[in-house]
Amino acid sequence: MIPVPTGVRVWLATGHTDLRRGFDGLALIVQETLRRDPHSGHLFVFRGKRGDLIKIVWHDGQGMCLFAKRLERGRFIWPSTVGGAVTITAAQLGYLLEGIDWRMPRTTWRPDAAG
Repeated sequence: MIPVPTGVRVWLATGHTDLRRGFDGLALIVQETLRRDPHSGHLFVFRGKRGDLIKIVWHDGQGMCLFAKRLERGRFIWPSTVGGAVTITAAQLGYLLEGIDWRMPRTTWRPDAAG
């Protein structure tokens, strides 16, 4: 899990992105399409067309970081709107990275009594 500092926002770039892009290409999308500062310290998350790969761009104060994750099975749950950004919490990012539906996570069943 990426250590998300307090006060940092997580932005999902809606729609799909060409993930052949690297640091500079994704930072340019953040700046020109999402109208955000890629050096602000916020996390910007992009999903590929197939839905099984995401990349996260983050400036940690010293340099730009690029994280990638590919699911072996399934797809990442993603907003259906196109051309903007949606903000989520760090906890929802944790669900997203685990392949869990971050929009409505369900608690597991707990027994009423022991025995």
